[in-house]
Amino acid sequence: MTSIATTTRATSPVRDTANVLVRELRPVVRDPFSLIFSLLQPLVFLGLFGPLLVASSGQPASETLQWFVPGILVMIALFGTGTTGANLLFEMQTGSHERTLVAPIARSSLLIGRALKEMVPIIVQAGVIALVTIPFGFSVNPAGMVIGLVLLAVFGLGFGSLSYALALASRNRDWMFWGVQQATIFPLMILSGMLLPLEGGPAWMQVAAAFNPLSYVVTAERALFAGDLSSPAVLWGFVAAIVLAAVGLAVGIRSMKKSR
Repeated sequence: MTSIATTTRATSPVRDTANVLVRELRPVVRDPFSLIFSLLQPLVFLGLFGPLLVASSGQPASETLQWFVPGILVMIALFGTGTTGANLLFEMQTGSHERTLVAPIARSSLLIGRALKEMVPIIVQAGVIALVTIPFGFSVNPAGMVIGLVLLAVFGLGFGSLSYALALASRNRDWMFWGVQQATIFPLMILSGMLLPLEGGPAWMQVAAAFNPLSYVVTAERALFAGDLSSPAVLWGFVAAIVLAAVGLAVGIRSMKKSR
């Protein structure tokens, strides 16, 4: 009896996370248009920014896309998980968040389930973008793509948890959430070399990029999609993502306990 009870308690966070994930995915299933609409931003970047990058780089389109597309996928994960807190703001305004807190589920499950929910559209978007760009010379390493999506999930878990914590700190002040979010996301994006290479940029930007965890994730994604699975960049990308996930979960869970 004791061993059975212990096993049940040990597996309850996994079950709670699955329940939260299913709950969060129901609106997406009922309204798939939101998933289709979310494809517009990456496709616009590919269609408008991509040709400019090809023209300015002087390299073949296939090589430029091989560098550019993984960065677009990281950008999708950045913006997608960064809005986890926005959904929480709406729930706090309607009172559903308070009802969730009194439910007998692990606090960490709320963070993990909501962050993983954002990964489902990212997986769909990654597949669509890969299919769109393959005719133009982009090549996909299947194993590298799967590992790359796992890396994005770990990163999204940490960044989504921080977004969750920011929403709890902002509460009824939506302007504070969006102000801090925008002031964080765009510097992280630019200083990661996601859209433009930083090698030719000012020295201070290269130094700042070295302290940006997102830059390691971007570099790792490019290595993975190119099939260079043993590259040291992959290891550093996972180290950066795991550290961010640990910090994000710690901050998010602490914020939830303080908000009760």
